[in-house]
Amino acid sequence: MNAEIPAGRVVVVIDVIRAFTTAAIAFERGATEIACAPSAEAGRDLRRRDPDRLLAGEVGGLQPADFDFGNSPYELSTARLAGRRLAQATSNGTRGLARSPDPAALLAVSARNVGATARWMTTHHAGTPWTLLCTGRTAEDLACATHLSALLTGSTPAREDLVAGIRDGAAEHARSYARLPAADRIDLSADMPFCCDVDRSDFAMVGELRDNHVRLTPRAC
Repeated sequence: MNAEIPAGRVVVVIDVIRAFTTAAIAFERGATEIACAPSAEAGRDLRRRDPDRLLAGEVGGLQPADFDFGNSPYELSTARLAGRRLAQATSNGTRGLARSPDPAALLAVSARNVGATARWMTTHHAGTPWTLLCTGRTAEDLACATHLSALLTGSTPAREDLVAGIRDGAAEHARSYARLPAADRIDLSADMPFCCDVDRSDFAMVGELRDNHVRLTPRAC
């Protein structure tokens, strides 16, 4: 995540486990917008300025005590979010959205809305060069980038290959968590069915750059 992104490109930021799967679930549950913050403190500031906004996310993978929700699609899948606005702050996904200062379009994607994202890009930005930004170093984001790239270039990638990549990534996360103290370990088992549910969401998640965050909204395809 260190390379500069040229201006004027469609930038797609990928975070499958778990930020943008969580965001997709929030929109499915009726949330109207998500203010994606580059840090937990920026997320807190967004809520201080707008107390009706719910705050979701993680620090070190775990929910801070003062957040309304963690970074968990499972948790948000039963939340009452209709008509609500959220702020979201995560270690990789929401931070990655702030890395492109002058995009032609800015999108957030997970496996859950990868097909809708490809359709939105083809409809609204055909011919515009694009950059796919993997915010993590594990297999799931690369698998999603490979799948989306294939869709954008006219191929028909196998859903099973994407799911396999997500499961490989989850295994990498599990090995990493196993080295941590028990209190710092993250159990992804409840979240994984949501992360692996390819093309469940029928919308792209399009971002608008603001002074201290990216405003994410769902756009039907």
